[in-house]
Amino acid sequence: MACSWPPTTMLLLIFLFPALVESAVRHYNFTVVMKNTTKLCSSKSIVTINGKFPGPTLFAREDDNVNVKVVNNVRYNVTIHWHGVRQLRTGWSDGPAYITQCPIQPGQSYVYNFTLTGQRGTLLWHAHISWLRATIHGAIVIWPKKGVPYPFPKPHKEKLIILSEWWKADTEAVINQAMQTGLPPNISDSHTINGHPGPVPGCISQGYTLHVEPGKTYLIRLVNAAVNDELFFKIATHNLTIVEVDASYTKHFTTDSIFLGPGQTTNALLTTDQTTGKYLIAVSPFMDTVVAVDNLTAIAFLRYKDTVAFSPPVLTTTPAINATAATLKFMDNLRSLNSKKYPANVPLTVDHSLYFTIGVGINPCPTCVNGSRSAGDINNVSFVMPSTALLQAHYHNISGIFTDDFPGNPPIPFNYTGNFTGGIATSNGTRLYRLAFNTTVQVVLQGTGIIAPESHPVHLHGFNFFAIAKGVGNFDPKNDPKKFNLVDPVERNTFSVPTGGWTAIRFRADNPGVWFLHCHLEVHTSWGLKMAFVVDNGKGPNESLPPPPSDLPKC
Repeated sequence: MACSWPPTTMLLLIFLFPALVESAVRHYNFTVVMKNTTKLCSSKSIVTINGKFPGPTLFAREDDNVNVKVVNNVRYNVTIHWHGVRQLRTGWSDGPAYITQCPIQPGQSYVYNFTLTGQRGTLLWHAHISWLRATIHGAIVIWPKKGVPYPFPKPHKEKLIILSEWWKADTEAVINQAMQTGLPPNISDSHTINGHPGPVPGCISQGYTLHVEPGKTYLIRLVNAAVNDELFFKIATHNLTIVEVDASYTKHFTTDSIFLGPGQTTNALLTTDQTTGKYLIAVSPFMDTVVAVDNLTAIAFLRYKDTVAFSPPVLTTTPAINATAATLKFMDNLRSLNSKKYPANVPLTVDHSLYFTIGVGINPCPTCVNGSRSAGDINNVSFVMPSTALLQAHYHNISGIFTDDFPGNPPIPFNYTGNFTGGIATSNGTRLYRLAFNTTVQVVLQGTGIIAPESHPVHLHGFNFFAIAKGVGNFDPKNDPKKFNLVDPVERNTFSVPTGGWTAIRFRADNPGVWFLHCHLEVHTSWGLKMAFVVDNGKGPNESLPPPPSDLPKC
């Protein structure tokens, strides 16, 4: 029988419990299927969600509950990670394989159930097992609550742009061959803009066109879903005003190019204030060290309404591939909005002060081509993936799956960014760092130059963190803290550690569960540049991890 409330009672409920009418439940169905696809004048079958590349966009409002049923109809094991979603007490839905769940096996399904608490902006979702995120990825668009305006001028329209990489080869074969031979995996053949590589040498590929009207302001929702490449995004003769990164509002600043690491998102206002015509959109890579990278610039076009057909485009120059200064300047300009409505709640005291060296070593490998293979590591620990999901082991107190003795400091101090003369082998283990509920954490992420210094976009699951400082060279514990920004540092879930440098972050461990920290260059994650925090329950059910859902996949 239907139930109805008297008008006075309904008004009282709305006044006392506005969330009852503001939030909603959003249902999505994701079916994992193979899809024959042609790009770069070459065809292959790729793993997709609902046959789409990029995959379907999730649309929701702040505080909405999202349910996504994932049905796996391919031969690969699959998981989906909702990159940047806080997952408050919903760690079972976070998605990294063997960290918070066993993968969804062929023919099986799983319902991801989470709430978008206190977040608004743009995030992404992607597969989180092997290299399947090369083609299994898409955007999450989170609008503010109904009636709540943006803290910037209302745009005429919103445009979503997803950047990615494309291999002519099967990416699962690419990484499997690399792991077996011990050689670096092959780089991608092109970058893509909303799934299109645009014309490249030897192939006139279809490109993406951004259609606009003159005299309007557009909100560009930009997502870097690339596997291994940090990227620049630029539109010829047009400026972009940054207003949000990683679903956190920022102070506004204007730039002619945007820098994004894999997993990062940026919202920017684009004003169409140029003369009618066609303008080049360029996506180019950043790499300021000796590591091989896909150096092909992907192009698309911004096209004004009433532009004459076959008009020659207005061209632009891209930042140099090693434009370190441009990346540092862009990151320096990022600041939290830190308004009364959107404060920057930076932890001012620290319970755990951690120092993590991140980089790559070399370990013996008798079956590999050169008798060795690259090993990513944090504090000289190359992470070994378990066969039982860590969150299940933690929740059910299953022993023998992991230890909680991850080192909070490098086991052997050395000149991290100088001339290295020590051993290059790493230790191996499934070691976690344990945090009590609601404790505050500072992590200095220190890049090393053992094999080659490199920029590392580091992603923390389950939390936003504040990037309070960064620098080049070795972190100086005496003088560098004087540079910490504890007022309005940018709030993110992924932040690049500069080549041969360091980044300091802070967060509050207010989310019980097991939370992955790893380099978002998939090649480094594959090599073991990862670890996890285990956050214990607090007091009572509102500070505790609930039991796993009944359909949680089994290993």
